[in-house]
Amino acid sequence: MKKWTLSRIWEYCKVHPKVFAGALILFVFLILSLLGQVWTPFSVTKMDPLSVSQSPSLLHIFGTDNFGRDVFSRVINGCGITVLVALLTNLVGGGIGILVGSLTGYFGGSFDQILMRINDMLLSFPSVLLALLLISFLGPGTLNVVLALGILFIPSYARIARGEVIRFKDRDFVRSARLQGVSPLRIIFLHILPNARISLFTAAAIGFNNAVLAEASMSYLGLGLQPPTPSLGRMLFEAQSYLLNCPWYALFPGITIILMILGAALLSEGLKES
Repeated sequence: MKKWTLSRIWEYCKVHPKVFAGALILFVFLILSLLGQVWTPFSVTKMDPLSVSQSPSLLHIFGTDNFGRDVFSRVINGCGITVLVALLTNLVGGGIGILVGSLTGYFGGSFDQILMRINDMLLSFPSVLLALLLISFLGPGTLNVVLALGILFIPSYARIARGEVIRFKDRDFVRSARLQGVSPLRIIFLHILPNARISLFTAAAIGFNNAVLAEASMSYLGLGLQPPTPSLGRMLFEAQSYLLNCPWYALFPGITIILMILGAALLSEGLKES
């Protein structure tokens, strides 16, 4: 495997600008998310009656909301929750899905048929409706949103991993490892999946995109993080009554969600083309 030096990474980015642009956007939001958890210009929960619905200015660059809270502080703090939910959702769904898909693809037989039929059954349900059912059963909250969305992401990861394992399991390097007595798990995780990394990275980028949108939707419906802790989706819900008086309250959280989705979309498209 070739070593990834800084010069080689730069050459790769020049050849695949979508990967570079997407990774850069997501990196910026990751930094903002981390920053928003340890420092914000103003308190994200403290109300200020003297600063209600102020338009963007040098003091409040994104303006203030109907309670006088700084929108910029709430946006960068809320980004952290969205990014955390998206990462944990893909970790849960991807970890279980890749394991299940790899095992079914490698061993096949009735084991493959049973799990894939369950997989197809989960994919047949509308994802948003299934998420709402799961969260209504588990109750609102960030952890429950992660669990619900993670379960929904398992089938897509499983199908991709299964297809990649089937594609590689009869290759010469896999047969050679099998003849040497290498265990199936070692073959799957050290020989097959590393060669399927582009497909898996692409799936992870798409999964991040979907998780950001799903988390914002759940929070908008009041099923995610509960007030007064900021959440981008919840901010959009709260701002809909003030679109005419202070449109910046909805504009900046909305733009933030769009840019995060754009970054993940560019990254996934670039990885597909690479």
